[in-house]
Amino acid sequence: MSSDTLTAPTGSAAAPATPRFPSRLPQVGTTIFSVMSALAQQHQAVNLGQGFPDFDCDPQLVSAVTDAMTSGHNQYPPMPGMPVLRQAIAAKIESLYGRRFDEASEITVTAGATQAILTAVLCCAGPGDEVIVLEPCYDSYVPNIELTGARVVRVPLTPGSFRPDFDQLAAALNSKTRALIINSPHNPSGTIWQPADMQRLAELLAPTNALLISDEVYEHMVFAPHRHESVARYPELAARAFIVSSFGKTFHVTGWKVGYVAAPAALTAEFRKVHQFNVFTVNTPMQVGLARYMADPAPYLNLPAFYQAKRDLFRAGLARTRFRLTPCEGTYFQCVSIADLQVPERDLSEADFCQWLTRELGVAAIPLSAFYGQGFDQKMIRFCFAKRDDTLRDALTRLSTL
Repeated sequence: MSSDTLTAPTGSAAAPATPRFPSRLPQVGTTIFSVMSALAQQHQAVNLGQGFPDFDCDPQLVSAVTDAMTSGHNQYPPMPGMPVLRQAIAAKIESLYGRRFDEASEITVTAGATQAILTAVLCCAGPGDEVIVLEPCYDSYVPNIELTGARVVRVPLTPGSFRPDFDQLAAALNSKTRALIINSPHNPSGTIWQPADMQRLAELLAPTNALLISDEVYEHMVFAPHRHESVARYPELAARAFIVSSFGKTFHVTGWKVGYVAAPAALTAEFRKVHQFNVFTVNTPMQVGLARYMADPAPYLNLPAFYQAKRDLFRAGLARTRFRLTPCEGTYFQCVSIADLQVPERDLSEADFCQWLTRELGVAAIPLSAFYGQGFDQKMIRFCFAKRDDTLRDALTRLSTL
């Protein structure tokens, strides 16, 4: 009998067998965010790893959603999203960036930005295509591409500065390039693309048939004196782009998972073909509540100053340690170099250092190597400062011994 043949114990029925099948994502395991959050909980650490606030949203937003539920907005909305919310999104984009998207044919409400990006990739890429990502990048991009059967092409951002390397990007573009995914403000580095970057990108893409997926979920977290350079500002880019954003990030409700995509009508038509079969539609009362709440632009217009104050508090505390700070132009993430630190155990990798930091000092962070396909280790880690001021002060007290 073969050594790998399973037999049931004598006198008992064979246990039902679960069929085996090839994994669509054989390299994917538990994410670093889950690992570090579990470790933080185990050691009662201040969790500055995963990117979500530890404070509540505006009670008026909750009231707007509650009113929507009690007013009967509890059945399926139209597949692309509630018209009132799509109108509010179109008006916001036009007000901020000067481009008017048609709410009927060019705006789609999604179940968060992650679903939006997956759907954009699924609708345009397939076997034989290539999709470019700029590393380090958000961890969903590569699996999204792999699920389509397309080839992932990794182009590194400049180490340390995290600026786009347009020479390398130009070398990666070819007739097989179906799409390029960009992200500004950038997670994990906190850098933003400048007008010259956007103009150079437009020049590179102009002679190609490549589409652009622009992840702009941190659009309202850009700090003075900078401004957010949305793809919507640049007609030659907007004409080929899926522009993605997130209400969860903007309004401190990451658990609601509501976002949107703005794209030209031809691209939106293809996007909705996939969207209607992987999500179909999105939570109705939250859509109605968000639309009502957006009637006052102050919450998102005041968001840069709100997070800039937290950034400055956190950076001032970190400056008193031996961490070496990198610039933070946007997002709610601060990266620091650990190259100048000497910890008791040994010369630790980024991942090992984050585990040591969580166990020994009680502060959780994320290694930047987790955002690279090959785990590039440049002695840098990422903190999230979307926390209450007392949470940040607690973390800084624990880090003050470094």
